[in-house]
Amino acid sequence: MDINLPLFLFLSISFNYMGHRNLVSADNTLIKTQCHNAKVPKACIQCVKSDPHSQSADKVGIATIVITCISNKAVTLESNMTVLASSVHDKKLKLVLQDCQKEFSDAKTNLTTAMDRLKNKDYDQTNYLVNHALQEEFYCKNNVGDLQYTLPTTILNDMTLYEELSEAAMRIIDRFLWV
Repeated sequence: MDINLPLFLFLSISFNYMGHRNLVSADNTLIKTQCHNAKVPKACIQCVKSDPHSQSADKVGIATIVITCISNKAVTLESNMTVLASSVHDKKLKLVLQDCQKEFSDAKTNLTTAMDRLKNKDYDQTNYLVNHALQEEFYCKNNVGDLQYTLPTTILNDMTLYEELSEAAMRIIDRFLWV
């Protein structure tokens, strides 16, 4: 059996390329499908696509990536609250910002546990923990607002993204419960 080697190589490369391209397209579709129920799908999609493993992620992998983004944002907010607390002179505000720092530290712990629950397919508990981490952020924002203090725009933007991603994660996970 004679094989036309150049033709064989061309066809092999073409099929492999086309197959890979379709796989990436399907993965982008899965990402959009999982994120489309979020109030702000763009934030969810941007988060997921920022992870190098997103193209091979399944539904649970996408939820894990979103929780990781929330967790990373909690670390950033915790650090920002620490810096902000050290720079203010008002004692009440300093205490509230230090409390915010603790709230984001607790949120990070809850989000780490949520990822473990997600891997164990305990979706109710995962959502509970993500929601609890979100409540920590609301608590911080409300307490700062009660003092009539306006947080810096960068922190407010991070908090908004934290809220959007938390809501996206819970909606993604909710859909696991109905499958």
